[in-house]
Amino acid sequence: MTFTVSAAVDKSDNAPAASARVPLCVDLDGTLVLSDTLVELFLLLIKRKPWLILYLPFWLLRGRAGFKAEIARRVKFDASLLPYRADLVDWLRAEAASGRMLVLASGANRRIVHAVADHFGFFTETFSSNEGENLKGLAKANALTARFGTFDYVGDAPVDVAVWRAARKSYLCVSSPSGKPAFGRDITFERVFPLNRSSQPLLWLRALRLHQWVKNVLMFVPLVLAHQVDDMQRLTTLILAFMAFNIAASSVYVLNDLLDLAADRAHPRKKHRPFAAGHLSLRSGLALWPVLLVASFALALYASPAFAAVLGVYYALTVAYSFELKRRALVDVFTLASLYTLRIIAGAVAASVVLSPWLLGFSVFIFLSLAIVKRVAELHSLHARGVTDPAGRGYHHADLAMLEILGVAAGYASVVVLALYVSAPESKILYVRHQLLWLFAPLVLFWISRVWLITHRGEMHDDPIVFALKDSPSRIVGLLAVLVLELAAF
Repeated sequence: MTFTVSAAVDKSDNAPAASARVPLCVDLDGTLVLSDTLVELFLLLIKRKPWLILYLPFWLLRGRAGFKAEIARRVKFDASLLPYRADLVDWLRAEAASGRMLVLASGANRRIVHAVADHFGFFTETFSSNEGENLKGLAKANALTARFGTFDYVGDAPVDVAVWRAARKSYLCVSSPSGKPAFGRDITFERVFPLNRSSQPLLWLRALRLHQWVKNVLMFVPLVLAHQVDDMQRLTTLILAFMAFNIAASSVYVLNDLLDLAADRAHPRKKHRPFAAGHLSLRSGLALWPVLLVASFALALYASPAFAAVLGVYYALTVAYSFELKRRALVDVFTLASLYTLRIIAGAVAASVVLSPWLLGFSVFIFLSLAIVKRVAELHSLHARGVTDPAGRGYHHADLAMLEILGVAAGYASVVVLALYVSAPESKILYVRHQLLWLFAPLVLFWISRVWLITHRGEMHDDPIVFALKDSPSRIVGLLAVLVLELAAF
């Protein structure tokens, strides 16, 4: 069944004045906002009050409208941080400036609708769901008709067809640059507001953060340093474990992005992430992360049950970091260092090689230093934007000096561990020319010093690993380090 809505065009000279007298009603979710406000509030609820998830089944028994009301009652959100459709907002401002009455009509709960209306200030009236009625489709059409008689309407979804049928003029918001909706092809729209964004596959690749998989290459370090890369059985198992770790990491990234929407939108670079920008559906993300989680652990169990246990520890610690630990001063950086070190441990367990205590000690110190780099870089970035006391991080700008001291000390401690290893009997067993390993120490010392110099200047990327991959001197140091290991071993 198809629906046709024809615009009633006034050909007279009084057409602009007549249009100004007709209220322009605007939908919220998917139209004015590129996201779903109910899912946004649900995610805030899960992050801030996770124990309330036990009440969700009981709230659902009250119906969709009651469910919305229960969540909205318990969560406060900042309407200014929602991802709005910029071209639509500009058009609405122009319409309001011309004297036209603007109405925000949404199926969202009244608390959400009022917050958005207050944020913009140009909406004269609002229509929203209450605890007893879900204002969508025909219910919205009837409410607007009863209040105004004649109105124009801006919507985005098949459920809006009933409202478009009742409206004088219809406007459409779509989620693709083509501007061709998959529904209501016979409806005549006065104007279509397309969304210029990357293709869906590319957006999903960005959401999964495949470039971050390079961090998991650390899993191969124990096997390489044990000089057993030629053991095909160990190598094959390690590759399977590596893929399982990658999939688990992507699951974590999706979950973390869903839980950190507000913080990401307030960040100059992270605001462009697909979920934060509203370019990917939050519902799709909620469905995807558990699928990735199950797939990763199925592969991990196939590779090695012991490795699956280590992966479980990594995942649990990562989730704890996302929910709470990232807001605790010092606990956050020690947790980040532990997550990197767990990659080393996971690789040793998967490949069934003995983990060297020297490697473990070096890893703890070097990764603690890099974790502090990440936090100091973030504080520098916030200070540059005028934020001296970031909420939810546990740090103040005055802590920068102390953090830099701790970070440099941890980095240099890793070099001390490395120097002690060169003199240890273990290095003489594995490396024919173990004296050449002394060249490794100044390389690490130079790189750590350079990283901290750039960080102190406020020029460090959010992620020091990403910085190292893009920084030419860092790549040269990496190549020289590999060359030193090869020369020492053979």
